[in-house]
Amino acid sequence: MLVEIGRGALRRILAGAGVLLFLQAASPACASVFLEDQTWTELRDLVAAGTTTIIIPIGGTEQSGPAVALGKHNVRVKFLAEKIAGKLGNTLVAPVISYVPEGNIDPPTSHMRFPGTISIGDKVFEQLLESAARSFRHAGFTTIVLIGDHGGYQGDERQMADRLNAEWKRTPVRVFADVDYYQLSRRPYTDKLLAAGASRAEIGSHAGLADTSLMLAVDPSLVRKDRLAGPPKLGAGDGVYGGDPARSSAQFGQLGVDLIVNGTTDAIRAFIASQPK
Repeated sequence: MLVEIGRGALRRILAGAGVLLFLQAASPACASVFLEDQTWTELRDLVAAGTTTIIIPIGGTEQSGPAVALGKHNVRVKFLAEKIAGKLGNTLVAPVISYVPEGNIDPPTSHMRFPGTISIGDKVFEQLLESAARSFRHAGFTTIVLIGDHGGYQGDERQMADRLNAEWKRTPVRVFADVDYYQLSRRPYTDKLLAAGASRAEIGSHAGLADTSLMLAVDPSLVRKDRLAGPPKLGAGDGVYGGDPARSSAQFGQLGVDLIVNGTTDAIRAFIASQPK
């Protein structure tokens, strides 16, 4: 026989069994690793309970040829940061920094020669990173990790981290500029692709098979598949440097995703373990 149970009575039963606490802990906001999904009180409680590591994902808005959308770096670094935070545990992910150094604006250099790329100066960029890090220290985080998806500002990350670590050396707060995050997408990923059957001529350094395959594994909606193999062949004049994206695939890209997520997770764990207790 079915018995109707009032909502209040049901809550008392579930609470008595410890189920209500589980349901509350699994609410969408609390389950998310993204800082911007939390309320300030949820964040306060997470930090107090031991979530003291935060990842600052750094992307960039730049051209990646006619087949890949301008937001490639922003979408990719957020996706990978979420995976890394999930593997680490007790870690949150800050909002993506999407305004980064991309070359001179006038006269235009590097990716600024193509419409849609956005550039800021190195000093402004470092000040932005520094202000973010100081904000997270104020919120109670003790490990602040920088991961950058674009090669042009890796030195800026390290310089800012070195300055703050020198200033904060008598505190438990440290900044880790994990420049190896970006390096994993270079030679180690290339080696994986070569072993999987890609050619060095295809892989490229920007918007080639390696870059485009990573995007297909992360978010295929940002790749114009009809433009990959269609004539004429994409080249440097299109913003594709040293590669051919025609045979790009999510399967190739997943090799890079796994490599970057696992390697970065290990590096952050090693950094945390190396800090004085």
